[in-house]
Amino acid sequence: MTGFLRRYPLPVIVLAQLFGTSLWFSINGVWLSLAGTLGLAESDLGRLTLSVQAGFIAGTLTLAVTGLADRFGASRIFLVSSVLGALTNAGFVLVAGNPLVDSLFRFGTGLCLAGIYPLGMKLVIAWTPAYAGAALAWLVGMLTLGTALPHLMRGVTLGMPWEWPLLAASGLALAGGLLVFGLGDGPHLPGSRGRLPLRQGLAALRSPRFRAVAGGYFGHMWELYAFWTLVPLLIGRELARLGLSDGLLPWLSFAVIGMGAAGCIGGGYLSRTRGSAWVARLALVTSGALCLLYPWLNGLPAILLLGLLVIWGVAVVADSPQFSALAAATAPKEAVGSSLAVMNAVGFGLTLPAIWMTSGLWSEWGIWVVILLLPGPVFGVWSLARARVSA
Repeated sequence: MTGFLRRYPLPVIVLAQLFGTSLWFSINGVWLSLAGTLGLAESDLGRLTLSVQAGFIAGTLTLAVTGLADRFGASRIFLVSSVLGALTNAGFVLVAGNPLVDSLFRFGTGLCLAGIYPLGMKLVIAWTPAYAGAALAWLVGMLTLGTALPHLMRGVTLGMPWEWPLLAASGLALAGGLLVFGLGDGPHLPGSRGRLPLRQGLAALRSPRFRAVAGGYFGHMWELYAFWTLVPLLIGRELARLGLSDGLLPWLSFAVIGMGAAGCIGGGYLSRTRGSAWVARLALVTSGALCLLYPWLNGLPAILLLGLLVIWGVAVVADSPQFSALAAATAPKEAVGSSLAVMNAVGFGLTLPAIWMTSGLWSEWGIWVVILLLPGPVFGVWSLARARVSA
């Protein structure tokens, strides 16, 4: 079985990434039913989403400080994280509605995701170092589909208990962990030799080019997860204007978020000829324009606004794998895992205030909260231009 898996390392890794990251927005996918059953509000959605993000940040910092990302086999960390993440995600079913305990369980899920997403990037680089931008595009594409997957699972289980999609996500995460464990570690990255892995992870910031890439990534992250959190709310608004059933909400949410996978993969192919930085700039400019224009177009027919959300869903994440490829190319080779972990930790830290503000102000501002996302793409474009990144 291991020999078979090693013939197709990239498909194995991206499929495992899809399964593992279905844990990320598992609560968001069942939110309509969960909120109705337990009497929760949009602020609770923000709280639970923030808990996952905080857990992920803590996990990536742990990887960076301890050097686990470079000292131990990536496939083993991926497996352990998948198993523990599946358990904490399933455990939410038992504690949902308790504001302290359910947040802790979602924090634990985010903590485990830190052993899935960054380690998945390292596995891709270790197995397929050529065309890293295109390969990472498939990986982030699966992250995007994994984020959207809970909405799809909720769509096919409408009328059933909200617990079922959550437990299904846990089952998928277990399967993903076993796939990567069967594949094993790739041959193209050495282990870390240093004694101060956090310092190794931060060392790449001495490079002006890496700082420019990291700045672009930070701006991208300010927008990305806040937008994904807002998608069901934005779609719900348009469904209400059309007088359509909320039963369409999970399907349309899956479509808007899931289309980001096409943006990642398409951007990956473009990166082969135009370069990763060109793709990243195009995505930032497109999503930034939508941040600015979307609320001003609120009077347009709902169908048109839903179409704009699909375009936004494609552009908002298309730059993510290109930033990862650029960062991996400029980080010290012996500390790629730690460098990516540090960059991820800071980037995901920036998602916290963005999610908190947009979800907290939704009831007062409505569609106008998307204006708060605009500084991210603006800063990202400026950062890339400042250092004249062209690769």
